[in-house]
Amino acid sequence: MFESVATLQAEHDDLQRQLSDPELHSDPARSKRVNRRYAELSRIVAAHAAWAQNVEDLEAARELATEDESFAAEVPSLEESLAEAEEKLRRLLIPRDPDDARDVIMEIKAGEGGAESMLFAADLLRMYLHYAESKGWKTELLERTDSDLGGYKDVQIAVKGKSTDPAEGVWAHLKYEGGVHRVQRVPATESQGRIHTSAAGVLVFPEVDEPEEVEISPNDLKIDVFRSSGPGGQSVNTTDSAVRITHLPTGIVVSMQNEKSQLQNREAGMRVLRARILAKQQEELDAEASAARRSQIRTVDRSERIRTYNFPENRIADHRTGYKAYNLDQVMDGALEPIIQSAITADEESRLAAVGNES
Repeated sequence: MFESVATLQAEHDDLQRQLSDPELHSDPARSKRVNRRYAELSRIVAAHAAWAQNVEDLEAARELATEDESFAAEVPSLEESLAEAEEKLRRLLIPRDPDDARDVIMEIKAGEGGAESMLFAADLLRMYLHYAESKGWKTELLERTDSDLGGYKDVQIAVKGKSTDPAEGVWAHLKYEGGVHRVQRVPATESQGRIHTSAAGVLVFPEVDEPEEVEISPNDLKIDVFRSSGPGGQSVNTTDSAVRITHLPTGIVVSMQNEKSQLQNREAGMRVLRARILAKQQEELDAEASAARRSQIRTVDRSERIRTYNFPENRIADHRTGYKAYNLDQVMDGALEPIIQSAITADEESRLAAVGNES
């Protein structure tokens, strides 16, 4: 059992030797890749050592139980510990999403529901900012289009993690947030106290580590500059600092006007463009892959309703995993971890089943 660990242990030892080489750290991109893989394999190596120790302890207890009955009492608990160690190792050996350690770019867009949807988009942004803070992640506002009532028509943020361990990565957690988020509550603009249903869409893209990862020819770009505008369309800048970048081969369009400098808006736009192109490339690979290899949650249609936020009942429900709780007030303050963990567990179960079907 777990014969593949020997190969992974050898790779782990090799990575350890690379990390001790000073030359590695003169290449930031390569150093980042090596550190991420080393962190991932370290979990597997430690889990395998724990499993092997459990096997040894159980065999010793069974052998000694034939001579001393007091050891027989330890066997059931050792069998339980071994089963837990084996399950942990099995889950760690599931091939990971190669993007798990990446940072992300997240976009929240108002949908059905007019002004209420824009207010809900602002609430979702606040929820994610609090969640990122609880994880020790850094956030950066890239772009926003304000609404007249204080919400957002559209807002984009970058979220940067602090760990090289893919299991602790930003994408490993936030990739499950893509889709339609539905809200049920009494809008501030509703005088009759009636509950309305609105929605906002969330898009999540893994951010490109190095610009060289996604090759973009300058000839494939159409770049337009224009004057920034605020709520209602009024001009907020007297110079043409806003930038619209169109990637001609894919048709992807990115607009940026949050910064006062055209250069800063262009740099932010290129970050988002690279992330969207990377996501498109990944989607194409997913489409080509066997259905059994695909994560049921990762490849979910972005137009699908994934979650309902019911304010009158203080209820949060995830429609993909069946998760339900009555602590919506805490969730909106950033207590997202149990919901995200339910998605991670469901994803692992689907990949475990896929591995089982292939074996």
